[in-house]
Amino acid sequence: MNYRHLKVEQTSPAIATVTFNRPAKANALHYEHLAEIEAAALAFREESETRVVVFTGAGAHFSSGADLTDDSSAYRAPLVQRRRRMRIGERCIRALTEMDQITIAAWNGAAMGGGACIATALDFRIGADDCFMQYPEIDIGVNLMWCSLPLLVRLVGAARAKRLVIGGERVQAETLFAWGVLDERAPHERLLDAAKAMAERYAAKPPIAAQMIKQSVNQIAGALDAAIMHMDADQNLLAAGSDDRRAAIESYLAKTTPTFTGN
Repeated sequence: MNYRHLKVEQTSPAIATVTFNRPAKANALHYEHLAEIEAAALAFREESETRVVVFTGAGAHFSSGADLTDDSSAYRAPLVQRRRRMRIGERCIRALTEMDQITIAAWNGAAMGGGACIATALDFRIGADDCFMQYPEIDIGVNLMWCSLPLLVRLVGAARAKRLVIGGERVQAETLFAWGVLDERAPHERLLDAAKAMAERYAAKPPIAAQMIKQSVNQIAGALDAAIMHMDADQNLLAAGSDDRRAAIESYLAKTTPTFTGN
C-alpha cells in the first residue's frame, strides 16, 4: 500500500520501521493520517517474518497530537456519521495494541494528545533526552479520547494520570523514565540505534511464544477497558458542543486566557 503520511520500511528481515511523515506539521494527526496508521498496523497481520515494529516521527517530534487546522469533511457529516468517524482514533489505537508483533516507540521530541496515546499503546518506549509528554485536551475543552486513558493509568497510576490529563502538565524525559513511561532513555542522536538494539533483542526471541505472551498480558491488563471506555467519543461530541470548548479553541489560537462558565 502507498501511504501519503507514513513511511513503512523493512529495515531487516525481522524488523520494520513506521515513520510518521508530516514533519512540517510536527506529525500532527488528522483523519487520513490516522486511517493510514490503522491500515499499516492491520497490514502487519500478513507479515509473518516481521517480529518487531518500531514507530517514530520524522523531524523534531514523534507527534504533536490532533491537527486543529484539519477541516476534513470527515468531521462535517451528519451526527450519526460523525459519531462513527470520531472513532477513527480509537480504531487506530486498537489496531496498534492488537498487533502480533512486538512494538517499540522511538520517541523523539513531543508526544502530545493523540501522539501520547499512540506511544502508550505500544509495548515499549525508548525516549530521546529531549522527549516530553503532554495531554492538552483539557485546555481545549474536551476529554481524552481513543480509549487511551486506561493505557496511561496502567503506566503511571491514578494520581499521576490525573496530573497529566486534568492538569495538562508537560512531563520531560527524566520524569517519564522515573514514572515508568519510558523503558529506556537515549541521546537524541542515538535514539534509532537504541531502538534498533531493543528491536533486535526481541526479534531474537521465539516469535510464537513471544506473541502469545504479549497477547495474554494485554488481555489481563485491559480486561475491563471496553466496558469502561466505550463512550469516550460520545463524551467528546458532548464536550465539543459546549460554550467552554468554543472559548478554549478561540483562546488557544489567539494565545489568550479563557474564562470557562461550565456551559
